[in-house]
Amino acid sequence: MSALLLVPPVALTLLVLVVWALSRAAGTLSFKRKGGRGALDKPYAGGETIGTHRVQIDYEQFFPFAFFFTILHVVTLVVATSPARTLAGLAISVIYVLGALLGLLILFRR
Repeated sequence: MSALLLVPPVALTLLVLVVWALSRAAGTLSFKRKGGRGALDKPYAGGETIGTHRVQIDYEQFFPFAFFFTILHVVTLVVATSPARTLAGLAISVIYVLGALLGLLILFRR
């Protein structure tokens, strides 16, 4: 029976059930407010009146740098884990780095 608990789907299902049961038990023990929530239902704006306009954050300049660092980390992982003393490992690393450079040139072209 203990070997069956080590199978990942069984262990995951068991863990989800335990967490769900603990969540339900904590919900029954938690404090419940009587009546309406009053000010807790209203958004907090730091003392400012809440208007109709909302700030929209622009990530247009952020995404190319995020993709750059993602590609850089993946290239580093591939190069670091390729076999060091074989010609095939060197060829794979060089091809991968050249492909990443081409992708970055396409990403940052203006």
